[in-house]
Amino acid sequence: MISPPSNLHSARTSDSRRIVFLNRYFYPDHSATSEILSDLAFGLSSRGFPITVITSRLGYDHAERSVAAREVLHGVDVWRVWTSRWGRHRLIGRSLDYATFYLAAGWRLWRLARPGDIIVAKTDPPLLSVIAALIARLRRAALINWQQDIFPEIAEVLGIGGTIGQKVLTFFRGSRNWSLRTAAMTVVPGERMSKVLGGIGLAPETIRVIPNWSDGKRITPIDPSQNSFRKKWGLEDCFVVGYAGNLGRAHEIETVLGAMKALNHRALSGDGIARLIKFLFLGGGALRPRLEEEAGKCGLTNVQFHPYQPRQQLAEVLSAADVHLVILNPAVEGLLVPSKIYAAAAAGRPAIFIGDARGEIARMLDVSGFGFTVAPGDPSNLELGILRLARSPELCRLLGTRARAAFEQSWDQTIMVTRWEKLFQELAETRAGDRVTK
Repeated sequence: MISPPSNLHSARTSDSRRIVFLNRYFYPDHSATSEILSDLAFGLSSRGFPITVITSRLGYDHAERSVAAREVLHGVDVWRVWTSRWGRHRLIGRSLDYATFYLAAGWRLWRLARPGDIIVAKTDPPLLSVIAALIARLRRAALINWQQDIFPEIAEVLGIGGTIGQKVLTFFRGSRNWSLRTAAMTVVPGERMSKVLGGIGLAPETIRVIPNWSDGKRITPIDPSQNSFRKKWGLEDCFVVGYAGNLGRAHEIETVLGAMKALNHRALSGDGIARLIKFLFLGGGALRPRLEEEAGKCGLTNVQFHPYQPRQQLAEVLSAADVHLVILNPAVEGLLVPSKIYAAAAAGRPAIFIGDARGEIARMLDVSGFGFTVAPGDPSNLELGILRLARSPELCRLLGTRARAAFEQSWDQTIMVTRWEKLFQELAETRAGDRVTK
């Protein structure tokens, strides 16, 4: 169990205010927002915080799943509200799922919230902050907006929803801005996201940058020779280039597809190193079917596709790769930060970032020295980078050691739970000071 800093513990034991999290997905769901929220909720609960989570009964990849409508998990009071179950694959169905979650979660929050509570609204579904801000004001609770992405800007950049959708997004922008400006705090995972929010009028003192993380106890480096997944998938003697998680609209596949084709051609031409290079994609996402289809059309023999794997085996799953790919469309740089970089670092693996060389992940790799950046649309550079690592096991091990060291210093779950704990304490002290002033 994580032990809290003593100075925070004494203040908290005399303060029974509850923290209420809002997000569409929660444990045991495997989506990125669910895993980050679950880690934080359970971590805070273990430190004595009264935690409530309002979530849905949906699964990220499977709308239909059997979960309890209400239960207590590791001290966390979980309310799973009813919503429609159309799933994420069609825009109209997803919109209906959003709408029913707004209504059901809003009603549950209205019933549960009381003066002095701290409401933390995430960004799934988008614009959840608007509902949360209204109820927080009426119930005299404090609101923290936890922005995993900045919406509707990200939808506009990616062209989601067509002409009608863009008009709807423009209509809601004013409400979104109001919900952000009236919040006590807004938390973002990256510095560039902080600057974007400052550009829409948020006061700098109300913005906090707290990066996402991974659990360094659950995810530890495992030597390839001891990895059961490499044996299961016939990758024992291979150099594995991995991608784990969602491959969605905010990413791109042309660069990695081009490198896969080039390396497959090298292998067929007799290049011994290229024959050992295999690509491993684990998870799902909107672009995953297209990548799989293109790989099949091209007859690529150097790639495997598998679904999401059990969370309990995450260390082995991530350690199955010798290097991890992290991909982000430069158009959405500053609107979100890929969280898979932290899991790769926890597993002690180098990373190759396909994205903006001036972006958040590129800067992390430059500072920590456990990978490099490739520009989107430059498959040749990606190919050469992979070949360089495959030909130099010593370099790969060195970068992996740096990755784990950087993770332990900066991105372990315990570090970030403490930062959130300090944020809650800061907010409590500020509100207490405001009451005294009044």
